[in-house]
Amino acid sequence: MGATRTYTNPVYPGSFPDPFVLRHGKRYYAFGTTGQSRTADGRIFTLLTSDNLIDWKPQGGALLPPSEAEGADFWAPEVVEHNGTFYMYYSKGGGAIASSVGHRLYVATSQKPEGPYQQVALLDVPESKFTIDAHAFRDTDGQWYLFYARDFTDTDNGYRPGTGLAVDRLVGMTKLAGESRTVMRARHDWTVFEKNRTMPLYDNRTFAEWHTLEGPFVRRHNGKYYCFYSGANFLTDRYGVDYCVADTVMGPYQDTGSDKGARVLHSIPGKVRGPGHHSHTMSPDGKTEYLVYHAWDEGMKERQLCIDKLLWTSQGPRCQGPTYTPQPAPR
Repeated sequence: MGATRTYTNPVYPGSFPDPFVLRHGKRYYAFGTTGQSRTADGRIFTLLTSDNLIDWKPQGGALLPPSEAEGADFWAPEVVEHNGTFYMYYSKGGGAIASSVGHRLYVATSQKPEGPYQQVALLDVPESKFTIDAHAFRDTDGQWYLFYARDFTDTDNGYRPGTGLAVDRLVGMTKLAGESRTVMRARHDWTVFEKNRTMPLYDNRTFAEWHTLEGPFVRRHNGKYYCFYSGANFLTDRYGVDYCVADTVMGPYQDTGSDKGARVLHSIPGKVRGPGHHSHTMSPDGKTEYLVYHAWDEGMKERQLCIDKLLWTSQGPRCQGPTYTPQPAPR
């Protein structure tokens, strides 16, 4: 028999922040943030395809630029299939052209997983000026929900100001029910994004500490709902993946973390910096769960696509990574 095939992170060397992987049929489709940039075909969101999670081929862009897209930032695409239609959720914001305009959530549709996708609706969250990282989750009864990250500026109940997590029910895949509930807000020291941060979006108010929880991704495991998220400043060694748990999809979610840092996935000093903003997928044989995440290249010029196994341990979910040496390829 030949030698077992291996992979070494990153599995795709180009820029690929906030990776989301959709498995449809026997093929994997990966979608990545492009910010204010466009792919070579003039579209938004980098698209890659693979048959094995480690050999990725560029396929151009996924989203047709909607109206009023000039100079705007487009972040964190995620795609799900429902009744033969593919729905892409993402955020769009003012970016460099208007610092007073925050991000809002949008949905686009396509009849094919690779697109092209066309924007069809705004998913408004009236109580939030900054809403990002939409994640659609289908419960066991078939009902879809949308998890997302949004800003909170108060300190009620001992929470810290910053970006936190919320959930709402989806109506027809393109509208929120308006029944949002808070999933989790910042309590721990390690999730601080920046101290003494002045926020133009909030009348140039300066916050002694601004925290960040973002990139929600939900998994139902052994009857409980695990909302994974990334916390802290994505440029730092503190950035990583943690989780909270609930008995029902709308919560309440229990924060089981601590001030010690991210438990699922975290930096390795001198080797891997800022791993996070992940998605989950299964190996080609359907037996092994993988985290798909980004991490910085050595020069911190771009975030690159990485994968590692996720284990469900007696202490909770833990990633077998981040790895930077050869690993057995997904089976």
